[in-house]
Amino acid sequence: MSAACCGPEDEQTASTATEHDHHAGIPAWWQDRSLLLPAVAGVALVAGYLARWAGSDSGETALHLVALAAGAWTFVPSAVRNLARGFLGVGLLMTIAAVGAVALGHVGEAAALAFLFSIAEALEDRAMDKAKHGLSALLSLVPRTARVARAGQVVEVDVASLQIDDVLVVAAGDRIATDGVVVSGRSSLDTSAITGESIPVEVGPDDEVLAGSVNGSGALHVRASAAGTDNSLTTIVRLVQEAHSRKGERARLADRIARPLVPIVLVTAALVAAIGSLLGDPSLWIERALVVLVAASPCALAIAVPVTVISAIGSASRLGVIIKSGEAFEQFGTIRQVALDKTGTLTRNRPEVTDVATVDGVERDDVLRWAAALERTSTHPLAAAVVAASGRSAEAVDVEEHAGRGISGTVESMSFRVGSPRWIAPAALTQAADAMAEGGMSIVIVERDGDVVGVIGVRDELRPEAVEAVRALRDQGIEPVMLTGDNARTAHALAAEAGIEVVHAEQLPQDKADVVATMTRTSPTAMIGDGINDAPALATATVGIAMGATGSAAAVESADVAFTGHDLRLIPAAAAHARRGRAIMTGNIVLALAIIVVLFPLALFGVLGLAGVVLVHEVAEVVVILNGVRAARVRGADLPPLESRRGISIEQDVVDDACCAPPAPRVVTVKQLEPCEGGCDCCAPVTTGLQIQSRGGR
Repeated sequence: MSAACCGPEDEQTASTATEHDHHAGIPAWWQDRSLLLPAVAGVALVAGYLARWAGSDSGETALHLVALAAGAWTFVPSAVRNLARGFLGVGLLMTIAAVGAVALGHVGEAAALAFLFSIAEALEDRAMDKAKHGLSALLSLVPRTARVARAGQVVEVDVASLQIDDVLVVAAGDRIATDGVVVSGRSSLDTSAITGESIPVEVGPDDEVLAGSVNGSGALHVRASAAGTDNSLTTIVRLVQEAHSRKGERARLADRIARPLVPIVLVTAALVAAIGSLLGDPSLWIERALVVLVAASPCALAIAVPVTVISAIGSASRLGVIIKSGEAFEQFGTIRQVALDKTGTLTRNRPEVTDVATVDGVERDDVLRWAAALERTSTHPLAAAVVAASGRSAEAVDVEEHAGRGISGTVESMSFRVGSPRWIAPAALTQAADAMAEGGMSIVIVERDGDVVGVIGVRDELRPEAVEAVRALRDQGIEPVMLTGDNARTAHALAAEAGIEVVHAEQLPQDKADVVATMTRTSPTAMIGDGINDAPALATATVGIAMGATGSAAAVESADVAFTGHDLRLIPAAAAHARRGRAIMTGNIVLALAIIVVLFPLALFGVLGLAGVVLVHEVAEVVVILNGVRAARVRGADLPPLESRRGISIEQDVVDDACCAPPAPRVVTVKQLEPCEGGCDCCAPVTTGLQIQSRGGR
């Protein structure tokens, strides 16, 4: 991708093209043109068998020729092109097998081979097409224009034209166009898209800011330290693209096995025909050589992988798991390390008040009430946490928000300030504030009439299932590792609670990608995240996993696997499902190879003729298909609780009965958890209005 990709015109074009590919590239199966020829081949093949049953030999031959032509058209041209490039694959062997069957006068068998292989190819190609690529979500974070102070005036320019030392004028709510240093002003920045940090960062003069960050309520002047086309955000775009290009197109397992098999079969068949013709009847040995070719045709091998992959990918939706490609499924079953992003993945992404310390003579509830009275008018996430924790309300007047520092006003005729330790020193509560910081909390200081009266600790708590999920991963032999842009104290505190021993804190997106790349070199590694900042690491990992349908679009596009929910127990459940499916796939491959190994000498020595060889192949294909379909089963032991997958909670209200009274009705209220605008799945449930009443013990 050129540096100009982030310019306004290129951005729009790339975004539009990517969105088009994303939505239009995978049609419904009944609209998929790649399945048309295999479908025609299948219908004609069955019709040919019906014509034989009806006694029409000419009709049978004609229909089987149609089936042969339709099926062969899907792989013969590419097999010829590959042969011209020196590549010997399954397609070539199938082509030779079909030609051999026709030469022996068995058009029906050739048509059956062509149909089976064409449908297998189409199904596998469809699975591969589900691998979604695109950078539109990343590019959408780059503003098209920026306001710059030049010659005493503020002018609007294209982001692509921004140069180092340009002074950007960033209003409240604006997205910062490139990396820079604050020259003047104070505000809070939402950096969650870049660093993954859920709590806004307070910035002032001389503080560094990153491209893509969203400004809070204060105005800022920022001196650009990077050009508009070469900053931290464009670096993320480049890393994602490079990681995808390094993966390349999946080399099919069947082709890798067939590569040495094809020349061996060809040479052996030629030797059989040549030596047999010298020692005996040439027609007999030429026919036997062609039977050898048919015996060695990898029909079962060709469908061993795709039928299993398609079955497993389809059934994974029962786990709330979207697997984007056959390659991702195969690799998912090999994972031995999991790198988990902290914010939004291990944590709820909803800051909450977890501790309050007060001076003597001041009650905890009073500190929360005073702070909440001021914070009620603020949109800061920490303010929302304080308001939510306050049980009582109070009136505040003369409220003034100090960008980047806090808020002040009058409550109950007393003057208050509520803000960060950078604005208000903790004074007598310094020790308590330090202890909260060690516990991974953000600190809010409450000052009354010039004296500090309380310290409030706010923290983004672990998801309740995090410990169970980490333990389940370890039980499967998968080692969890935490990656986060948070400070080391917060990261280690939360990691200890979750049971994670290895922590990489204060990581920028490129740092996360480097760590994951290092882990991947030692053993297969999955990366799990939900933010734009996780996109490079997701693309770099053996398997990238995006958590939550409300996670960033870039994370979902960069990942190989996407979870529709946030329940971390989906991770070990999906890993177990993939490992089981991979074992079934391996069994299919072994069976398919065993059929070839057994049939080869039987055909070579004339024990089996063409009819017997084709019959054995067809039976083997049925066994392989049935075994592959087993991958669609999702074992109950692998599943998290139903409500965690479907977003449903069930509350029961049971009325106590008198000993002699008839059973009282049991009222069950079904509630649907609806995500809030911010994308969290932790909002208050909304009653759907459905109530079920029953009598009796159940």
